[in-house]
Parts: sequence; C-alpha cells; structure tokens
Amino acid sequence: MTSSPWILVATGVVVMVVLLAVALGSVRGRSTFPAADPADPLMPLPHMPLIPTAVGATGPSSVSATAPVRPGLSPRSTVLPAAPTPAASTPNPRAVARPVLPPSPPPPVAPPSVVTGRYSVQSAFDGGFIGEVLLVNTARTHRGWTVRAAFPGGRLVTAWVEGAEQGVFRFDDGVFTYRSGFDLAPGQSLPVRFHIERAGTRPASCTVDGAPCAAW
Repeated sequence: MTSSPWILVATGVVVMVVLLAVALGSVRGRSTFPAADPADPLMPLPHMPLIPTAVGATGPSSVSATAPVRPGLSPRSTVLPAAPTPAASTPNPRAVARPVLPPSPPPPVAPPSVVTGRYSVQSAFDGGFIGEVLLVNTARTHRGWTVRAAFPGGRLVTAWVEGAEQGVFRFDDGVFTYRSGFDLAPGQSLPVRFHIERAGTRPASCTVDGAPCAAW
C-alpha cells in the first residue's frame, strides 16, 4: 500500500462524496416553515400563497389573483357605495306668509235726493237767458235744499225764488249755487230762477243736493 498512495487518496475522496450526499439529503428533508397552528387563522400554510382580500359592506371578499397588488395601496372593492338619502325639505323660518287682502268694496252710492229738480229755460234773448230749476219735495218731512248749475264762461246777473222766502246764492268760476232760505214742506214744489249772460242755455251740470237734475 505504500507503493500505491493514490489508492488511499481515491478511497478518501469517495468517502467524502458519500458523506456530502448524506448531509445534503438530511438538509432537504427538514422543513424551513414552522408548524401550522390550526388555532391561529393568521398563520399561513406552507407552500400556499396569500390571497389578498377586500372588506366590503357585506364582509371580506377575495380579490382576483391576477390583479397586481402594489405596496401601500389597498385592493379595490367591488361593492358600490350606497346612494345618499336626499334630505327632507324643511320650511324656511324667515318665509312669512302674506295675508291675502279682500278686494276693496265699491264706493257707496249716494242715495237719491228726496228733493228733486227739473231744469228748463224760461226765456232767451240777445246776450243771455232766464233759467229755472223746479224743486219738488218727495219726503214726508220738511227738507232744505241746494241747487248747483255750471255755466262755464258765463256771468250771473241775479237769482231769486218765486213766491217764497229768498235764500243765499253766489257764482264762483262759472258755477251757480243757491241755498234754501226755508225748508220745503212734504210734496211742496218751488221754482228757483236765475239770469245768466254770455253762456249757453244748456248747463255743463245741474244738481239738487248732489243728485242730477232731470230733463234739461
């Protein structure tokens, strides 16, 4: 054997190769992962990739394995958010309801005068005429009266009452006014006459106690 040292070297190399093979086999047989604890749901099983999950309104749901998961970003949820409920309309406290005003009543109609008047022309001549308002008391009591007749541009010469106590008359801005000097008895009639110059025989207006004269 002393003459053949290479035999010893070869034998030692073979022994080392066998020992190395045995050591590699024992290392591969060992598990590099800790034993899974069935009571711990967070412990992953060996050789099983983790599947990311998304938490929705109804609970966790799995995300497709093909979707890339980026660090720092959460997986997209497939559950649509609930539509917001419209707020109920509330009345405006500053809005004040305006009351509806009733329509204005028509102006009261003046009652007809109980002393009526009828206008007529007694005589006409060059430059003037004599006019008359015949009064009649239709009431059952004594009544006073006022005659008004408008003659624009005219001039009053005089005025009088036939057969009775005289009253008070005037002529202002073409308007002739005669106020009674006494009250008419029930059913009594009385003519009021006046001399007018430089005016037409037909007056612009004629009233007795505010009521129009008849048939002038």
